[in-house]
Amino acid sequence: AIVTPIVRACQSMSRQKVGALIIIEKHMQLGDIVNTGEEIDALVSERLIENIFFKNSPLHDGAMIISGVKIRAAGCLLPVAHDQDIPNWLGLRHRAALGITQVSDAMSIVVSEETGGITVARQGSLSLDITSDELDRLLIEVLSE
Repeated sequence: AIVTPIVRACQSMSRQKVGALIIIEKHMQLGDIVNTGEEIDALVSERLIENIFFKNSPLHDGAMIISGVKIRAAGCLLPVAHDQDIPNWLGLRHRAALGITQVSDAMSIVVSEETGGITVARQGSLSLDITSDELDRLLIEVLSE
């Protein structure tokens, strides 16, 4: 139920080069991170995701946390990966996406503001510039684990 709206929102933001950072919570609760942002507690929808990451939205800079079928919070702060082997051209959003997957079992999705590329971070590794079909498949896989 949440895969399609997430994939569609990412496709749309990718085309418009709107930066986004979406965290899919799995078994490990991310309560401490949720508390750094604004609680939302709304069903996942394509329009809401796009609206939150819209350029001038007050919450567009932080991370969105999705838990189950709900967007729990947005504008959240994440731990940042400081690995030396991360390419310099990857920004803070990518480092934060990677960082959360190093300290939890969450999955991160990044839409790059510069290139529109979609990246997924899982278990401390990045998959850069993936297609919508790949994103769809990865989300289904991760949500069924």
